Amino acid sequence: MAWILLGFAIVSEVLATTALKLSDGFAHKGWAVVVVIGYVASFVLLSQALKLQMPVGVAYAVWAGIGTAAVAAIGTLFLDESMNLAKAGGILLIIGGVVLINLSGSH
Repeated sequence: MAWILLGFAIVSEVLATTALKLSDGFAHKGWAVVVVIGYVASFVLLSQALKLQMPVGVAYAVWAGIGTAAVAAIGTLFLDESMNLAKAGGILLIIGGVVLINLSGSH
């Protein structure tokens, strides 16, 4: 159940971060509302995953790592942001770090 909550926390955070870009500095109030609701939901879901005894280091690494990779992909695919070899390599290193933390047996 903790992993399911963490998954929803990641989705909420990615939606909120994407909406943050679309809000244009909170000039577009509809997107600003999505930002606030998304981040609040993300932290509530993350806290509930932690309440179910998920280790904080694992939870945060997965939440931040997958969120970062997803936002970078969304930016490239839908928000006309560039992707180059250095960015792609950085994203792969983040994902690799998350995998290593999970394989370390800390959960």
